[in-house]
Amino acid sequence: MNLSQPKICTLSGNTLKIIAAVSMLLDHIGYLFFPQMIIFRILGRIAFPIFAFMVAEGCRYTRSKFRYFATMFTLAFAIQLVYYFYSKKMTLTVIATFTIAILLIYGLQSVKAVILDEKSRLFEKLLVVELFAMSVVAVYVLNQIVSIEYGFYGCMLPVAASFLHAPKGNKNSVFEKLDKLSIHILVMGIWLFMMSLQGGWVQPYSLLALPLLFLYSGERGNGKLKYFFYIFYPLHLAVLEGLKLLIETVTK
Repeated sequence: MNLSQPKICTLSGNTLKIIAAVSMLLDHIGYLFFPQMIIFRILGRIAFPIFAFMVAEGCRYTRSKFRYFATMFTLAFAIQLVYYFYSKKMTLTVIATFTIAILLIYGLQSVKAVILDEKSRLFEKLLVVELFAMSVVAVYVLNQIVSIEYGFYGCMLPVAASFLHAPKGNKNSVFEKLDKLSIHILVMGIWLFMMSLQGGWVQPYSLLALPLLFLYSGERGNGKLKYFFYIFYPLHLAVLEGLKLLIETVTK
């Protein structure tokens, strides 16, 4: 991947994730404690696009596709159980949203590999395209049956970010020529804009994440923070919900 950018690019993947984590924390603090202060919700809009972009990067550079998916699926399943027993709601959390996105990205990678394989027959190429299209439709239908956090558009946002990733071993494909950071963010930005039209008035502020993504250096960054980001989501929610319960108990 060609990530040659001007010297202004200084944000590593870890830095972007930290920014997203802080954004998410502010969003949930505002939702739980200061619903009248809109600034919290605005600042919180940049979290999801950044994490979505990094999920696409994770699918691309992971050493083990199965382990990456299994880790996200296990976390999503555990959080889903706690969420259901706590709220009695069937809404799939954002971790489930990203788990679904990972499967779709793997499917998209398979489509590219088969289409660009000169040994693949036309029937095989049409088959993988049809199977991927059916998978996308299945996610859309699933969102109609069981509400998914950020909905169908949210599941597809990481897919949009990875849409033009060049398959490994195909140096002369059209994907290789379009495999540039700015183009990936542009494609994702178009989908994010469409997604913002489906939400409330605050959702368009998610586009503020795009300038930050343009500063992405293409490097993971210093420090082994991988599992910190997995743990942060359920941990900060548990702490905030505990604080809310404590405050409500004390003020009664």
